[in-house]
Amino acid sequence: MVWTRVFVGLRCIQRFHVVSITGAVFLLCITATAQPQPSRQVSALELSSSDKDVMQAFHWAKQQALAYVFDGDPVGPWYEASLPGRRAFCMRDLSHQALGAQALGLSKYTHNMLHRFAENIAASRDWCSYWEIDYRGLPAPVDYQSDQVFWYNLPANFDVMDACYRMYLWTGDRSYIDDPAFQNFYDRTVTDYVSRWDLNVQRIMTRKNTATQPPFYRGDPSYEESRRDMELGVDLLATQYAGYRSYAMIQALRGKRDVAKMYLQNAAEIKALVNTQWWSSKGYFYSYLDNKRQFQGRAGSDLLYRDAADDGAHTEGALKALTEKARTEPSSAVEPKSHYAETLYRYGDAEAAYAEIMELSRPGRERREYPEVSYAVVGALVSGMMGIQVKPSAALEEIAGGERFEPVVETLPQLTAKTDWVEMRSLPLFDGMVDVKENHRSTTLTNHTGKILTWRASFAGSYTVLQVNGKAQAAQSGSRPHGRTITSVKLPVAPGASVRVELPH
Repeated sequence: MVWTRVFVGLRCIQRFHVVSITGAVFLLCITATAQPQPSRQVSALELSSSDKDVMQAFHWAKQQALAYVFDGDPVGPWYEASLPGRRAFCMRDLSHQALGAQALGLSKYTHNMLHRFAENIAASRDWCSYWEIDYRGLPAPVDYQSDQVFWYNLPANFDVMDACYRMYLWTGDRSYIDDPAFQNFYDRTVTDYVSRWDLNVQRIMTRKNTATQPPFYRGDPSYEESRRDMELGVDLLATQYAGYRSYAMIQALRGKRDVAKMYLQNAAEIKALVNTQWWSSKGYFYSYLDNKRQFQGRAGSDLLYRDAADDGAHTEGALKALTEKARTEPSSAVEPKSHYAETLYRYGDAEAAYAEIMELSRPGRERREYPEVSYAVVGALVSGMMGIQVKPSAALEEIAGGERFEPVVETLPQLTAKTDWVEMRSLPLFDGMVDVKENHRSTTLTNHTGKILTWRASFAGSYTVLQVNGKAQAAQSGSRPHGRTITSVKLPVAPGASVRVELPH
C-alpha cells in the first residue's frame, strides 16, 4: 500500500511516500535523485520469552531498525538517525540509538558515523561538527548552508563523546581511545568548544544565547527546540556532566591521570551547580533559564538519563517530573519518550518502564516509524529489562587514581509479573557474543567470546549468598539510585562456558 502525505517534523515540512510492508513503515523523501536502498543487513540477535507482548515488541523493533540500515553509499556504512526520509543521521539521535544498534550487530555502522562527526569538528564552525550528515558524507542541506549559517544544538559534542566511550566499553575497540580524529574531537570539545560557547562552569550561568534565528539556529543551548526565549537548558548541563566523565575515563585509559582527575572535578562542579541553583525549594528541577534570567519549567528525564540528579529528594523530584511529562505530553513527542523506559528501569520502576515499551511499540502508534523509537526499544530491553550493561570494574575516581581498568558485564533482571522469563541470544560483546536467560530468581550467562569475561550477576534485594551453579557463594550488597539495594557476585566465565546464578532457596 502506497500513499502520499505531508510529514511535519522538527524545523521543516517535507513531502514523503509512506510505504507499509508487512507491518513495517518506511518514509521515503520525494526527490529527483536516486534513493539509497536499505541493505539486507541480518542481525543474529534473538529474544524469546514467556511474554508474547515482549516478543512482539522486540520483533517489531528489530525489523524496523534494520530497515534503516544502508551500505554502499559514499558516507560508508550508516543507519538513519534523524527524521525518516532525510537519508541522514544527526548527532543527538545517533548518540541515543547507539546501544540498540550495538545489540543488533551494527557496531561498524555506529563507529563510522561517530567517526564522521569527530573528523568534521572545525575552527571555522566554532568547534562544532556537522549537526547532521547525509548519505553522501556531506552536511544535510536542511541544516547547513555554510560554516557561518547552520543548525547546531550545543549538547551535541558532549553527547557524541559520551556515546564513543560507551561504545568502547561494549566493543573493546581501542580506536575510540587512540584514533587521532577521535582524540582531536574530545580534546577540542572540552577546551576550544567550551571556551567559544561560554560553557565553562564559572561562566555558563551568565552566558548570552547568541544563536541565530531559524531555520538555522546556530548554537541552540538545549535539545528543546520549541523555545526561543531560552538562555540555557538544564539538559545541556546534564549532557556536559556525562561528557566530562566520559572524557575523564578516556584520558585515564590513555594514562593521563592528572587530566582525568581535572575533568572529574569539572564534572562534579557541573553536577553541584545543577543540584543547587537549578533546584527549586518546591521540590523539582527547573528545565531552562529564560532571557530575563528567570528559571522556568520542570525537568526530570534529561537529568536522570545522565545520572546528574543527587540521590534522595532530587531524584524523587526528577522522577515525578518525568512521570508527569510522560502522562501529559503529546504522543507525537517520541524523541524524549523513546528513552523513558531505559531511564525508568535504571531507577527501579520496572512496571512503568514496561508500559513505556508497550506504548512505543504498539501497532498504529503515532510516529512509531521514527528511527530512534525502534532502536530505543531494543536498547531498553537489553540494558533495562535484562539489565545487561558493560561497566568499569571500579569507580572512575579510583581508576583515575591508578586502579586497574577492567570491563565487567553486569546483569540485573527487572521483570514484572507479566514476564516469567526472557532469553536473549547472540548479543554482540567484544569479539563475540553472549547469551543471557533470566527469570525472577536466576540468570544464566553463556560466553561465546574469545576471552574470559568478568560477570557481575546482580539481583534486587539483600542476600548474604547467591547460588553459583548450585553452590553457595558469598555475595555483596550495595545501594543504587532511588534507594534500591542490589546483591551481586562477581565471577569469571571462560570462553564457551555457561554459568547459572540464582537466589538462595
